[in-house]
Amino acid sequence: MRAAVLHDHSAPPRYGEFDDPRPSGDAVVVDVEAAGLNHLDLAKASGTFYTGPPPLPSVVGSDGVGRLPDGRRVFFDTVVPPYGALAERVLVPSGALFDVADGLDGTLAAALGNSGLAAWLALEWRAGLRPGETVLVLGATGTVGAAAVQIARALGAGRVIAAARSSARLHHLNADAHVDLTGDAGDVSAALREAAGGGVDVIIDPLWGPPALAAMGAARHGARFVQLGQQAATAIELPAPLVRSAALDIRGFAIFHAPTDVRRDAYLRMTELAASGGLTMDVQVVPLKDIAAAWERQRTGAGVKLVITCH
Repeated sequence: MRAAVLHDHSAPPRYGEFDDPRPSGDAVVVDVEAAGLNHLDLAKASGTFYTGPPPLPSVVGSDGVGRLPDGRRVFFDTVVPPYGALAERVLVPSGALFDVADGLDGTLAAALGNSGLAAWLALEWRAGLRPGETVLVLGATGTVGAAAVQIARALGAGRVIAAARSSARLHHLNADAHVDLTGDAGDVSAALREAAGGGVDVIIDPLWGPPALAAMGAARHGARFVQLGQQAATAIELPAPLVRSAALDIRGFAIFHAPTDVRRDAYLRMTELAASGGLTMDVQVVPLKDIAAAWERQRTGAGVKLVITCH
């Protein structure tokens, strides 16, 4: 089969041939339609992810959408090494298959896999968003952030604030308020509090760094701060009074923390929302043969969700 094959942990994968997977034990072969390209894939391939370096050679890719031999359409976010999602076929544990809502385009179904599911689970499962609460989404022009703005509304948020560094795209988001994160942290905190009408209940943070500190300064008492990325910085100097004064509840999050049944249920409801037109994503489709160029775009910041078509 044709696949994106990793031969060197310090180099991008290459388009080439790889042995076909065969069903074994409780693992089944999925004929891959499309797969999202994620920062997670780059971290795994380089060996910097917590699981350590993958075997060489191996096929890269963490999740995708495809069909089983019986025609059932499925999403998967668990693969059996050395087979990955960025290939014509992949080996997946049978217990890790998720149904996809009827009527949803395969490209969008794949795009929502990592980015959309991260946003949905961060809001519903990790933050425990309650109806009427005010949600602040940092990095709102990124793929996870843009999804979180839409999903927060669908899950019942009373007010949604989209915040990002100065960008024309920020004001295209359907949020109640838009806040530019550039500038002094104190000024940004004040702008966020004003946008929230007093304070925020849930903060979704894929950035960390100065934006995270500014957001904490706008937290309402008992706010839940969900940390799921480090696009702005890997470390901050966090004043203890800032945490204590708001009884701030800081919660780390990653998709794989959620049990499989939780992810399965969330993915189906999310794709039902998307199929009805309530959730969209800015997607660019790239053929599998162009994986090396797409890999470099993802590394430097693609600005859109890259989805690889595998046939």
